[in-house]
Amino acid sequence: MTGPVFLSASIPDPRRSPEYAKTADTVAITSAVSALVHVLLGRRHLVWGGHPAITPMIWAVAEDLGINYGDWVTLYQSNFFAEEFPEENEKFKNVIYVDSVDNSRDKSLVRMREEMLAHDRFQTGIFIGGMEGIVDEFELFRSMQPQANAIPIFSTGGAVLDLTNRSDRNANSDLWDEMDYVKLFNNLLEISASENREPSREPGVTTATHIKS
Repeated sequence: MTGPVFLSASIPDPRRSPEYAKTADTVAITSAVSALVHVLLGRRHLVWGGHPAITPMIWAVAEDLGINYGDWVTLYQSNFFAEEFPEENEKFKNVIYVDSVDNSRDKSLVRMREEMLAHDRFQTGIFIGGMEGIVDEFELFRSMQPQANAIPIFSTGGAVLDLTNRSDRNANSDLWDEMDYVKLFNNLLEISASENREPSREPGVTTATHIKS
């Protein structure tokens, strides 16, 4: 089976990262995340680290597709952010909670990201919008998953623009100009728009909530 797709995405907070919020296109970020979920679910497995603005987007699309989304997504969360978890976390059936480290935000994020990127052998990583964490995850993804494609969607702005000198995809004009994100992801991930969606994955795939200790 084709490997899962990793998503790194967020909407920049203008109070925390005004420099990224200034270049971010919130509409494009929302459209790109929604399009990626629409293209993938029922066809490829999606793995992402929960973000309060992104998880509800994924849930909204997943709910409309009529598939067992618990079989097709894996959501990672650090318990450091337990008080900020969006309510949609409870609706997904495959959530992996990673223990915090020394009550440190930075250490806890590193641990969660390392657990997340060791999840499987990924086919592709998609990077959308974001703040400094996007850059950190891009570098870690390339280090831990060297066989996979790491693709920044430059048209969404934000921290992905910091990856222009780090990505071998920089010359692909579609990453800058194509705003039909369904078409873009169909092409980038080589998924035909006519490919069938499977309501569930093969028997034996766990969908329970896990606690990493």
